[in-house]
Amino acid sequence: MLEHLTVGLGWDPAQPKWFGRSLDIDLNVAALMFSADRLVDVVYHEQLSSVDGSIRHGGDSLTGEGAGDDEVIGMDLTRIDPNVTAVVLLVTCYTGQNLDEVENAFCRLVSGAQETEFRRFELSGLPYPGLVVGVVIRGLGGWEFRDIGTGIAARHPVEAAPLLGAYLS
Repeated sequence: MLEHLTVGLGWDPAQPKWFGRSLDIDLNVAALMFSADRLVDVVYHEQLSSVDGSIRHGGDSLTGEGAGDDEVIGMDLTRIDPNVTAVVLLVTCYTGQNLDEVENAFCRLVSGAQETEFRRFELSGLPYPGLVVGVVIRGLGGWEFRDIGTGIAARHPVEAAPLLGAYLS
C-alpha cells in the first residue's frame, strides 16, 4: 500500500549538430486524475498542483540541464479527493521527438518517506513521443501502483487523455 509517491523524470540536453543548431528537447511528466473513466484533474507543467493540493509538480525543465531528476511530481495519496479512483502517470515529449531520440532519458518512481526507488524506466529506446508509465489505483486496502510501461503517440497530456481509458480498470 502506497501513501506517498514521487515521480522523477530526467534526460540530457540535445547535443549540437555538425552543421547547425540542435533542437531543444522538452520532456514532461504528468499525473492525470480520474474518477472511474472521467478525467477530473491534471498536474503537469502548466498546472503545478491538483485542486485538492495532494499532487504537486516541482516545475518545468525546458532542456534537461543538470544531473538527476529534471522534473518531479510529489503525491500525497492520503490527501487525494475520495472521488478519485486512479492516477495515470505519463511522460511526453512536448518538442515532438520520439523518446529514442533523447539521450539518457529515464523516469523513476520513489515510495515513502524512506525515498526507496522501486521502479525505473529507461526511455531512450522507445519509438514514441510518450510513455504511459503506470497507474496508481485506489483499492479496498489503499493505493497500489500498476506498471504499464507502454509507448503512446502523444506530445501533451491533452492529446493522451482520450487514449488512457484502457488503463483505468
